[in-house]
Amino acid sequence: MAKRDYYEILGVSKSASADEIKKAYRRLAMKFHPDRNEDDGGASETKFKEAKEAYEVLKDAEKKATYDQFGHDGLRAGAGGQGGFRSAEGFGDIFGDVFGDIFGGGRRGGGGPQVFRGADLGYELKLDLEEAVAGDTVEIDVPTQIGCKTCDGSGAKKGTSPETCSTCGGVGQVRMQQGFFSVQQTCPACKGVGTTISDPCDDCHGRGRIRKTRTLSVKVPAGVDDGDRIRLSGEGEAGRNGGPSGDLYVELRVSKHKIFERDGANLACEVPISISTATLGGEVELPTLDGHVSLKVPAGTQSGKIFRLRSKGVTTVRDSRKGDLFAQVAVETPVNLTAEQKELLEKFDATVKAGGDKHSPRADGWLDTVKRFFDRVS
Repeated sequence: MAKRDYYEILGVSKSASADEIKKAYRRLAMKFHPDRNEDDGGASETKFKEAKEAYEVLKDAEKKATYDQFGHDGLRAGAGGQGGFRSAEGFGDIFGDVFGDIFGGGRRGGGGPQVFRGADLGYELKLDLEEAVAGDTVEIDVPTQIGCKTCDGSGAKKGTSPETCSTCGGVGQVRMQQGFFSVQQTCPACKGVGTTISDPCDDCHGRGRIRKTRTLSVKVPAGVDDGDRIRLSGEGEAGRNGGPSGDLYVELRVSKHKIFERDGANLACEVPISISTATLGGEVELPTLDGHVSLKVPAGTQSGKIFRLRSKGVTTVRDSRKGDLFAQVAVETPVNLTAEQKELLEKFDATVKAGGDKHSPRADGWLDTVKRFFDRVS
């Protein structure tokens, strides 16, 4: 009986890529694997072997080229009658090759000792507003794990060396059969390192790392804000078994300022002014992060009025343009008045009331609104 065309078996064209051929085989292997079709009289096993044979040829560039040019006869001639593919025994081998990437495995006997990247670390750095705006270089003390210098990170006592793990043969992983899946797992004896230590280092006790507090300089760029993070590559914990170090993430926390509140590039503050300044107008001295400026307060300024001072804010790490300063005035009520002051204030209040809405338009308007409200509900 003539052999079926390998491309027809896998359902792909001659121009199919290696990835497309692999996906086609994966789909058929899942469908026709004998362990999943035990009650069909062996029909699925025949189709599985057929698909496996086709895949074994088409995944190999040299065999594929021979097959494309000479067909099945070319493979028989070139392989001494072996058909150009591995024997049909050992379903788990070829199945593991295709599906190992899904279940953490790889080719049987492949791979090597695992290396472990060091853990990332976090550090909270507190700054005041002036430091955050201007930028600074700050030294911080970070407790971390560093490579042991006594044993050069091997974990073995000086003069000795780690021994190849007898359980996994030094590859750091063991293969376990689960049904028709061959699953590769971390070696339980050496924890994936591939070696064991019979005579551990006295300083690190076989861990290859020791705990130490390191002093690092952190350059804080100008314009950072609360919650920003600075990444220091390779300044985290040391890796294991030759793995790279982790990173250090410095999270910035800007302390609450006594005068200003920050919103991005803008600043805001409250400015207390006297009744006389609010009434008659005048100038008040206003602080900024660059020094003092004079704020002109017009006559008749009401409490809560906001003045905008352009370019008196701050820059950010993303924009070098300065924001604005928003100053909200708060008219301060005098306290602890003397008898004379109270008498003068009462006389002044009487003259203001006599003027009605000429002097207090908001108060008179509000009273009229209240009166109409009660008239409507009564």
